[in-house]
Amino acid sequence: MASAGASGDRSRSGHDKALQAGMEALVADGSLPGMLMSVRDRNGRVTDYTAGVGDIRTKSKVPTDGYVRIASNTKMFTAVAILQLADEGKLALDDTVERFLPGVVRGAGDGAAVDGRTITIRQLLNHTSGMTPVIPFMSKGILPIKDRYFETREILDVALTHAPTFAPGQDRVWTYSNAGYMLLGLVAQKAAGRPFAEVVTDKIINRIGLKETYYPGPGDRDIRAPHPRGYLLPKDDEGEPIAGDLIDITRWDPSIAAAAGQMIATPSDVNKFLVALQDGRLLKPGRLAEMRQTVDAPGFFSGWRYGLGVVEMKLSCGITAYGHGGDADGFQTRAAITSDGRAVTVAGTNDEVHQYEVIALFDKALCATK
Repeated sequence: MASAGASGDRSRSGHDKALQAGMEALVADGSLPGMLMSVRDRNGRVTDYTAGVGDIRTKSKVPTDGYVRIASNTKMFTAVAILQLADEGKLALDDTVERFLPGVVRGAGDGAAVDGRTITIRQLLNHTSGMTPVIPFMSKGILPIKDRYFETREILDVALTHAPTFAPGQDRVWTYSNAGYMLLGLVAQKAAGRPFAEVVTDKIINRIGLKETYYPGPGDRDIRAPHPRGYLLPKDDEGEPIAGDLIDITRWDPSIAAAAGQMIATPSDVNKFLVALQDGRLLKPGRLAEMRQTVDAPGFFSGWRYGLGVVEMKLSCGITAYGHGGDADGFQTRAAITSDGRAVTVAGTNDEVHQYEVIALFDKALCATK
């Protein structure tokens, strides 16, 4: 269903039947129990869509514009905070990590070549630092650690035992690294002199008036209401998928993701963030242009390149959008804005199925005229 809120900028008249049908098709087999999407058109009109069920046990409806784990969309917020600190003169993008965390980034074992004295903030932002793509403690998936709280330094200490993505003297290669963004959170915290969650809240969330976006505090495993429940495919003891009923994984501790993917928001609030970023309310035009300077991202979706915490997406209709995506256990999300201000955020309540189909729908929504 498409739905409209009470505010004047939400409208049922913008309902796109093709987008609704696409969502209904994606939830039809039950492996992706629910979907929700918010579309902000070029005139600021908002249309919210839902499909499927919000809870497979009760068969309740997906809450319109409900809260979801936005996972790696958090990286956009982390990058904006870093770029704001650069504008304030508290850091420079070509500073090394060593300047802010002396002696902290020193690899061990297979990771002996990793050294904060040779890694810059810019390289962390665009994933060319050489930091490992491995997420420590996740070898068997989320279930064994879902209730455990992690300090970011604990995660990084393990990440630093993994081999870098290129050897000393080799050309830098692009490799997506959550550990690199966790490290950026520590850099931002040190440069600002405040906890990272506070930096994001003060510099971004409160600054532009996001009412439905937050960085969960220590020990916070829940999602604010209203929200759909998130699901995983059933797993064996090694974390491999097996036959059986979906597992409810709504409640877990997101500290394992930290500045790389800890945040929670509603789809419409993510769109508000994208609009504020593009309109210059978070970064000056020159800094936004720098954020959108991209490098090749081998292994990413066709037509996608990576900037400084943002993905450049060449859409099927020939236009370009900028945003990100995120996959956290139980939720997959994609968010982007076109140059003329059409913003779309879509979420599904299982991050392990239909990813390509969700991206195709996301592309269609960004290209649509309604």
